[in-house]
Amino acid sequence: MSPENSSAWILSLSCPDRPGIVHAVSGLLAEHDGNITESQQFGDPDTGLFFMRVQFTSRGDQESLSTAVAGLAARFEMTWSLDEAGRRMRTIVMVSKAAHCVNDLLFRERAGTLPIDIAAVVGNHPTLEKLATFYGKPFHHVPVTTDTKPQAERRLLDLVDELDVELVVLARYMQILSPELSRALHGKAINIHHSFLPSFKGARPYFQAHDRGVKLIGATAHYVTADLDEGPIIEQDVDRVDHTATPETLTAIGADVERRALARAVGWHAEHRVLLDGHRTIVFS
Repeated sequence: MSPENSSAWILSLSCPDRPGIVHAVSGLLAEHDGNITESQQFGDPDTGLFFMRVQFTSRGDQESLSTAVAGLAARFEMTWSLDEAGRRMRTIVMVSKAAHCVNDLLFRERAGTLPIDIAAVVGNHPTLEKLATFYGKPFHHVPVTTDTKPQAERRLLDLVDELDVELVVLARYMQILSPELSRALHGKAINIHHSFLPSFKGARPYFQAHDRGVKLIGATAHYVTADLDEGPIIEQDVDRVDHTATPETLTAIGADVERRALARAVGWHAEHRVLLDGHRTIVFS
């Protein structure tokens, strides 16, 4: 197989665990001139499910490869996806007033180190419109009140459809999504929050943390579900602090931890490295 005539693909799948899955997948790819360049798999003894991510090159096109995988999927009861390796995932970033996470995502996208294509920035406040404009991104101000929340969420879903969006990132978006919207975005929306929850809920969590003398500053990136801040965890990160840290220092350290954890979670999702396993995730990092 000549490299110039081949394309790189990513196949990710999950199914009930049973003998012969790896053999069947590798055999199918070989039948379609597939050359495996990366392969990871995991069998979960708790759920009885098998997870696999395979990166390969092939001269086959997406239609023919998808048709072949669909036949195998029916045999093994697979949930699967096939995508071109390196394709940038169409993404909406939702914001309120904090800029650190969205600025980091926009910078990484521009630098080519994050495989996403940010189609728009959506804010419930207009605060970050100039930042979006600086990066050449459309900004949609969608204010949210108790009375207008249903209309605002419908507007978001309209934008997802209009812009052909595959991923929604809540980059310190300070609104709770309704159960209906959470279900509509199941497995396609990632949130970031500080890991003090549930100990320090509400306003000024880093000031609460300082008052309690915390020793670790953390952040958690997870999929959005109807249960607030309890979705399947993709990534967590921490920095150690001591008694000399002021509330302002904790806030700055927390912002840095949040952006790191969120960027890794978004990147892994866009590279199809994250598979849902009930309330957990399998991350082939």
